[in-house]
Formats: sequence, structure tokens, C-alpha cells
Amino acid sequence: MNDDKIVDLYWIRSEDAITETSIKYGKYCYGIAYNILADAEDAEESVNDTYFDAWNTMPPHRPSALSAFLGKLTRRISIDRWRKRSAAKRGGELAAALDELNDCVPSHENVEQDVLAADLEKRINTFVNDLPTAERRVFLCRYWYLDSISAICEQFGYSQSKVKVMLHRTRKALHNCLVSEEYVL
Repeated sequence: MNDDKIVDLYWIRSEDAITETSIKYGKYCYGIAYNILADAEDAEESVNDTYFDAWNTMPPHRPSALSAFLGKLTRRISIDRWRKRSAAKRGGELAAALDELNDCVPSHENVEQDVLAADLEKRINTFVNDLPTAERRVFLCRYWYLDSISAICEQFGYSQSKVKVMLHRTRKALHNCLVSEEYVL
């Protein structure tokens, strides 16, 4: 079933919307959740919460790209679940990815920085969109989908060293971009 028809099912409040979403996007959402949580049960719960949030969000919201909408919901829900679960200790791909980005993206420690967060987000999105296709896909796999280095290597047929170098250079370019625009000192 195409995305428009699935969204229409949500709008008419048909329970088939959840079934069709699960058939088409269940594995996709589960993959995102599992990469963040590294636990099958927690990932499954996050996917179910994604369906619940989608049900409560549509209507009034009508997403133009259902996959991106569901991916964003799953990611947010999974990160929230991860934060609750590991408030005292960090681990897994999420922690590794966040540590890698720590040097190039500023943290938000006060209200003034929080106000600038939306502008920073736009700048990072522009940076990522301007990357060459291969670098953009690898960067998003690592830092959006939180794929492991080995999973990225397998997906693209690259060696580990190539992926690590590509990510290092992209993070360095992002850092330099943010420094030049005074987001990072």
C-alpha cells in the first residue's frame, strides 16, 4: 500500500493504518530503535510507541514523507527510552556516535544557547545536504540511524578504515564550518 493511502487510513481512524504501517515500515522502525537501544524488547516497545504516536498525531498532521516521519518518531522515542534506561551510565552505538560528535557540536548549557539551537540545526542540515552523496549517506547512517561502523562497511562495501577516515574528515569539516560561523570557539 502506498504512503498516501496509509495516511488516509490514519485520518479516517481505521485500525488498518497500524497494520499497514507495520507491514511497510516495521523493520525500518525496528532497525532504528535497535541501533539506539541494543535491546530487542526495548526496540519493539519503541516501535509500538511509534505507532501510538503516529495514531495520535494524524490527524491533524499529514506527513509528506511517511518514512521520514516514522523514522523521526522512532528515533525520538528510542533516544528518550535510552536516556531513561541509562541515566547513570552510557553505552552502545548511541554513546559512541555522540562521543564522536562531541568535539564538533556545542552543548547546550544555558538558555541563550538553547535559543540558538534551532539556527544550529538549520546550519547542520545545510552542511549535511551539501555533502557529496557517499559522504552524506555514510554520515547519516552513523549519526542519524546510529549504525555501527561494521554495519556501514557491510552496507556500502567499504573497508573499516575508509569509513572511519570518511567520518573523521566529515566531522572535521563540520567542526570547521561551525567554527567559521562562530557556533564553536
